[in-house]
Amino acid sequence: QVQVAESGGGLVEAGGSLRLSCTGSGRMISLYAMGWFRQAPGKGREFVAAIAWNGADTSYADSAKGRFTISRDNSKNTVYLQMNRLKPEDTAVYYCATGTLRTVVSGTPDYWGQGTQVTVSS
Repeated sequence: QVQVAESGGGLVEAGGSLRLSCTGSGRMISLYAMGWFRQAPGKGREFVAAIAWNGADTSYADSAKGRFTISRDNSKNTVYLQMNRLKPEDTAVYYCATGTLRTVVSGTPDYWGQGTQVTVSS
C-alpha cells in the first residue's frame, strides 16, 4: 500500500515563502511521479505541479510558474514544493499525490495525502 504524507504548511505573509514536503512509503514510491494539488475554500481541487520519477520532467500550472519549484530527493522518498512570492490567493489546502506522470498531471493520481493548510495573509 502506498502512502504519502505532507508537512510544512502554515501561516505566512504575502510575499513570503514556504516549503512543503511530501514523504512517500511503499511499493517502490521512488519510481512514480509525484505532484501537488490545492483546494481553496469553496473551490475545486486544482493541479499545481508535478515531477517525474527521476526529476527529468516537471509540469506547472500557470499560477505556479515562476514562483513555485517542485523537486524530489529519491534517497528520502520525498518531494518538495518551494513556494516563493506567495499571494493571498494561494491560500488553500495543499495535497500531495502520486501515480504516473500522466495521471498526476491529468488530475487523477492513484494516491492522495491528507493535505496541509497554507494560509497567506495580506
